[in-house]
Amino acid sequence: QVQLVESGGGLVQTGGSLRLSCAASGRTFSLYHMGWFRQAPGKEREFVAAISWSGGSTTYADSVKGRFTISVDNAKNTVYLEMDSLKPEHTAVYYCAATSVFSGWPPRLAATYDYWGQGTQVTVSS
Repeated sequence: QVQLVESGGGLVQTGGSLRLSCAASGRTFSLYHMGWFRQAPGKEREFVAAISWSGGSTTYADSVKGRFTISVDNAKNTVYLEMDSLKPEHTAVYYCAATSVFSGWPPRLAATYDYWGQGTQVTVSS
């Protein structure tokens, strides 16, 4: 089992920044890719970014390229999502998730992820 706990969400104004954290515990993390998804009210859960546990590979949704940065701190067993230049359309619940490396790369489909955190709310006001 893998346990994931997100933190770092909150209220920010347009143009502000937040760094989300995902603390992981459980199985051997090198066997997983880590991803961030988000879900806004009335919308489907959508892919945001993913990273190999080693940090050697990253992939992003086109809508966040150049704005969001995913990273991993192996010593802290923590994955981060740095969000810059935030806009109201980024408002959503953000979820951290883990998928087996055997699911392939890039891991963009929510259905392939085996473990999920509880989510953290990000609200961007204008």
